[in-house]
Amino acid sequence: MDLEIGPLPYPAEADGASLSAGEWTMKTSIVFLLCISVFPGFSQGRVVREDETGFAECNVFFSGQVPPEGFTEPFHVKICQQYNKEPRFATLYSTKDKIPLYSAFKFTKPAQSEKENWLVEPQIDDPENDLHEMVHEADITGTVANLGANQALTSDYVGSGYERGLLNPSLLHEEDFQMATYTLTNAVPLSPALSKNWHRDIRKVVEQALIPHCSKKDHLYLLAGAIPSSVRVKGKVSVPESLWLAACCDAPEGWSLGLVKKVNDENNLADLTVGELEKQLLAEVHLFKGDCGKDKQNQEKREAVLQAVSQIRSGEQVETTDSQETKDSGWVRKVAGIIATPFIKLLELLIYIFVELVKFVFYFLWLVVKRVCGTVLDGLYSLWSGLVSYLKAISMVLISIPYDLGRVIINIFLGFLQIVQDVVSLTYRILSIPVGFVLHLAAFPYYSICAIPSVLKDIATGIGGTFSLVINATAAVLHGFYYLAAHIVKRFVPKGSSDD
Repeated sequence: MDLEIGPLPYPAEADGASLSAGEWTMKTSIVFLLCISVFPGFSQGRVVREDETGFAECNVFFSGQVPPEGFTEPFHVKICQQYNKEPRFATLYSTKDKIPLYSAFKFTKPAQSEKENWLVEPQIDDPENDLHEMVHEADITGTVANLGANQALTSDYVGSGYERGLLNPSLLHEEDFQMATYTLTNAVPLSPALSKNWHRDIRKVVEQALIPHCSKKDHLYLLAGAIPSSVRVKGKVSVPESLWLAACCDAPEGWSLGLVKKVNDENNLADLTVGELEKQLLAEVHLFKGDCGKDKQNQEKREAVLQAVSQIRSGEQVETTDSQETKDSGWVRKVAGIIATPFIKLLELLIYIFVELVKFVFYFLWLVVKRVCGTVLDGLYSLWSGLVSYLKAISMVLISIPYDLGRVIINIFLGFLQIVQDVVSLTYRILSIPVGFVLHLAAFPYYSICAIPSVLKDIATGIGGTFSLVINATAAVLHGFYYLAAHIVKRFVPKGSSDD
């Protein structure tokens, strides 16, 4: 069945009763503080380091200061959500699905107003940057490396048909705790109708079923989570297939409870035990330390909580122990609220105008200071640059003087050596001509006399050779004639008989 809870009573009604004039006065103070808090620098979300235990200073939001076990994937990032330098709640964020898996918080006070101020966590995308707090997305565009690689951005929701649904609902908090919830690391894609129904369901269940049955409100630990699906907004941000809430009253008469809403069935809100809820999450998941008194749960208290949840589911108004007193004084508060509303609205308008004027004055002063400081710094920078350039030029001139002087001296010395070399070479060439001629002239008689025996020997050899040639030629001619005569005789003279 649908959890019909109706619109929230603001500003004239709250939880079935009007606010008194004193409460309205307090509300205006709160509105003023919320308006002041929109200045940057108040919100901080710290990514917990691996060497820190649990969620560091945000462990106070877990039963026994021990976070849920079983969420051990490498893409799970622990964030200690802070505001005004104080821890407000804890979030386990999935950089794979770009949504939080759960946010752990405690109930503070019902919200009296709601002012959105969305922030992002730069350390998730760029761990090396020096921004250690939540900032507005527009303030860091272009300055943080890989912005949006590991987390969802506002642009992922624009035009998608989904809105940023808070796991830790802002309706359960006020002042700084409420402002801290408006971070995209605490938001999942929800349809507008589902987001409205889920937040109203959670508020009614916490305020009318859980808080009245936990003897110590500060010992009520709440975990609101989402189960990712394969459906993604713009192919990036996972749309949850289910939303869940786990509550643990860690008190002497303790109890625990789980609630689940399927996103495809907005009218369904199922209650179950924490153990049954854990089976729907990751394997080996344990949400609360020691199952939050699983072995010693007060069944009577748990049944009372389940009955209150059932009444809320059926649309009935859950009455607490002081509900009768509230009904008796309701008409007085209603009349006071009606009378005070115009004055409160006027006061709120004046406060808003005053805050805007203060913001404008601060912004104008900042621009003036920025412009003056910029002009002074530019002048100082130009003066410093000119001085550095002048000193650099003088230094280069002073350094070049001995260098140029040394180079001139070396060139003069090398030129002198070249002249000496040319003179010596010319003298050698002039003197080498007569010396060679005289040496050749003096050697002529020696070579002439020494050549006579050789010439005589060559002449004798020539005469002997000629004589030998003549003898050999004569002998050869005579031999030829002898051979010719013998051949003729043999041919024409008949041979004699053997008796001759």
